[in-house]
Amino acid sequence: MFAVFATLDAVLNFYTYIIIGSAVFSWLYAFNVVNPRNNFVASIGRMLYQLTEPALRPIRRILPNLGTIDISPIVLLFAIYFLRIFIRTSIAPLFL
Repeated sequence: MFAVFATLDAVLNFYTYIIIGSAVFSWLYAFNVVNPRNNFVASIGRMLYQLTEPALRPIRRILPNLGTIDISPIVLLFAIYFLRIFIRTSIAPLFL
């Protein structure tokens, strides 16, 4: 059972890096640091969008509109952090 919790923790940790990468990519795209017409850059952007949008969309519906500031990745990162801590301290010890 420890392997299941360790794998879940690793997946959540990896998804955290994907969310951070998506936020950084959106900043680079917004400030024209990367060329959006480049096929490689566009494919990375699509991949990051498709990986993060299903988790961010429900959060964006709940949060108030702050104009151009999108804090949904921060909320999602806090939720993942809470979930990881909850699994480590409350659920995993029940099975060990």
